[in-house]
Amino acid sequence: MAAPMELFCWAGGWGLPSVDPDCLAVLTYARFTGAPLKVHRVTSPWRSPSGRLPALKTRDEGTISKTQQIITHLRKQKYNADYDLSATQGADTLAFVSLLEEKLLPVLIHTFWVDTKNYVEHTRKWYAETIPFPLNFFLPNCMHKQHLERLQLMWGDSYMEDEEKLEKEVYQDARECLTLLSQRLGSQKFFFGDSPASLDAFVFSRLAPLLKAKLPNGKLQQHLKSLQNLCNYCTSILSLYFPWDGGEPPASAPRVAGTDGGEAEEDPHKRRNQLLSVLVGLAAMLGYGFLSGIVSIQRGSTGPAGHQPITLEEEEKEEEE
Repeated sequence: MAAPMELFCWAGGWGLPSVDPDCLAVLTYARFTGAPLKVHRVTSPWRSPSGRLPALKTRDEGTISKTQQIITHLRKQKYNADYDLSATQGADTLAFVSLLEEKLLPVLIHTFWVDTKNYVEHTRKWYAETIPFPLNFFLPNCMHKQHLERLQLMWGDSYMEDEEKLEKEVYQDARECLTLLSQRLGSQKFFFGDSPASLDAFVFSRLAPLLKAKLPNGKLQQHLKSLQNLCNYCTSILSLYFPWDGGEPPASAPRVAGTDGGEAEEDPHKRRNQLLSVLVGLAAMLGYGFLSGIVSIQRGSTGPAGHQPITLEEEEKEEEE
């Protein structure tokens, strides 16, 4: 029997199986199609074989790290959520996914990673508490910088010139995008009827974090909560495909057939990560020692009495005395 494909994604939180929208899109698509994935919900990109999340480890194509490429690979393996869609519905899928990426995604990045109150009190706090020591001291800030750069690429140079005006414009676009999605969904269970498609995976992965996160500044979140059918839509997908809170099933909970063979506790690179953590910790301790003068390097002849730098070994001796 062939080994199952392995998916590495961010761990769950806020009542979601993963807090990262891209990871959530892949997880949801896999659940829709029943793809046999062994899932590793991890707390650092360093635990992924590619250093990025999400990442799909395959037998024939190595490791795939882009969301759309992962979904394309699953389709090639006969796990196709869009198999029964018409040509018109396929075109609608492309149009709505483009709308999400252009109008909604930039505002989601701004909401979670740029808005100062949300970032400090919610986003950075969650990642700092979740990422293992000592990576939690600098990795959230690195991610913050990456999202800022990504947002600047999306918005262009005008983002730096008039941030307040652009924020108002893009937030208005995002509200209109949510309203359009609500009108398109109507009273249907999914966007194309009673069966989920790839569009549902993308929409859910963008809306669910915004709906479930406890944001101190939730101006876009309030608009989403006013669209009751979208809220019910997210709640329904969670209860049907992720019936346990936060993506962590209790020991007695039944598995959805064919998916999620492994959980967050499983660490496929435990020894490597332990070694990296020790090395980073030692480097931080030595750096602090040199900067504070506790540790110094003695060169050549010693200076006049009373002005000789104290080495680590000599300091220990003095304390013993």
